[in-house]
Amino acid sequence: MTRSRTSQNIVRRSKTEDGFKDRIDLLRCRAELLTGADRALMQMYLDNANTFRQMARLSGVNEANVARRIHKLIRRLLDGQYITCLHNRDKLTQEQIEMARDYFVLGLPMSEIADRYETTYYAVRQTMKRIQRLTAVDD
Repeated sequence: MTRSRTSQNIVRRSKTEDGFKDRIDLLRCRAELLTGADRALMQMYLDNANTFRQMARLSGVNEANVARRIHKLIRRLLDGQYITCLHNRDKLTQEQIEMARDYFVLGLPMSEIADRYETTYYAVRQTMKRIQRLTAVDD
């Protein structure tokens, strides 16, 4: 039952059947950017058409948590800010692109990104602001 409501939400957002198929194809392609459990959840959702209940049972967490996680992943993958970063590769360093992936795709907090790259929170925040300015110009 939860699965059908979710599918209806995605369908409502796209006006045509072709638009729905395009979104699913886009999500499948961009799901390759994910790692670990997030990638597995998206594959179960998109490729295997598992319900939230089935995914929750397999992962050992509450059904509502799985649904929230899937919706967050879909929102991040369709957002496209990281894809814009990839289009502007020449303006960013490799480390900045990796930070953007951690922030925009994986949803890591800036403090964790700072620890991962052994830099300061301020430096990560400045990098994210710079990237967001780049993405605003491209829109």
